[in-house]
Amino acid sequence: MLATTLAKGALGSLRKRGPYDGARLPAGQLVLSGARVDHGKLAAYADVCGFTPPVTPPARALLPATYPHVLGFPLAMRLMADPAFPFPLLGLVHTGIEITQHRALRAADRPELRVRAEGLAPHRRGSRFDVLTEAWLDGTEVWRSRSTYLYRHRRAPDEGARNGRTDAEHGDEGHRDAEHRTEAARAEPLPVRAEWALPGSLGRRYAAASGDRNPIHLHPLTARPFGFRRAIAHGMWLVARCLAEAQNTGGTGTGGTGTGSAGSAEQLALSAEFRAPVLLPATVAYGERNGSFELRGAPTGAGTAGGEPPLHLSGRVSSGRPSSGSPGPPSRSS
Repeated sequence: MLATTLAKGALGSLRKRGPYDGARLPAGQLVLSGARVDHGKLAAYADVCGFTPPVTPPARALLPATYPHVLGFPLAMRLMADPAFPFPLLGLVHTGIEITQHRALRAADRPELRVRAEGLAPHRRGSRFDVLTEAWLDGTEVWRSRSTYLYRHRRAPDEGARNGRTDAEHGDEGHRDAEHRTEAARAEPLPVRAEWALPGSLGRRYAAASGDRNPIHLHPLTARPFGFRRAIAHGMWLVARCLAEAQNTGGTGTGGTGTGSAGSAEQLALSAEFRAPVLLPATVAYGERNGSFELRGAPTGAGTAGGEPPLHLSGRVSSGRPSSGSPGPPSRSS
């Protein structure tokens, strides 16, 4: 069960105290064959994220492009909670995600899910890596996501040299990230299309639908030990809610909805970067233009020291036919 995996990961985090210089990600991948969709949880997910309710019969429903991430989440947690994984599960920061959908999955499909970690690189604040999740049907990749994570720790001055890479070779990714985030935060806000009032119970509702019961999202009392005075919204809820709004209003160029409309995009590409956390309850403003989207604090809400509402999320979504995927490394069956 996912709850057991998260508990083991939390306990294991206490034993992963570094040093992290020279850390290596595990080889291979985890595989789950014949993943099944729980129709009740899919309906709850569509409801909390703002997607059109699944069609009847439920087996014909098209999955939102963010939903395979939910199906693969237990495997990803199992990978990162494993004692052989070099970084503590507690303390990992999800900084961004890219999703490529080659064709929409239906609730009746039984895809093979493959999860692996790759791309470990120095970051000015520690180390970053990617977790890839893929969905395969009949030997063909139909969906994939790339989640980027950061683990903050002190870097040795010569860490890049020990890894055989210099800052010049990896582009000092952390420095560039910081500059990019600053530029995005200072950029002219996108036209506001909607404002959403997010209740304090949002994290618990999304957790029930998705299975992601990270304590920072559930209640102020469980969030405070991790440095938050209130619970924070799930990053993947923010992404899913923006995708639902974009599809429901034609912001992806399709005009389709995510859970059953004939106009739902078969091919879709989405990318998003997480910025300032959303402390619940909150009111946020959804901005969109030409496929680019963002979430900022509502103008009437609490702003930054400079008076501007904080930027919580920025991203882009488009329909179209992305390039085909390629087989991954040898697998470890789940």
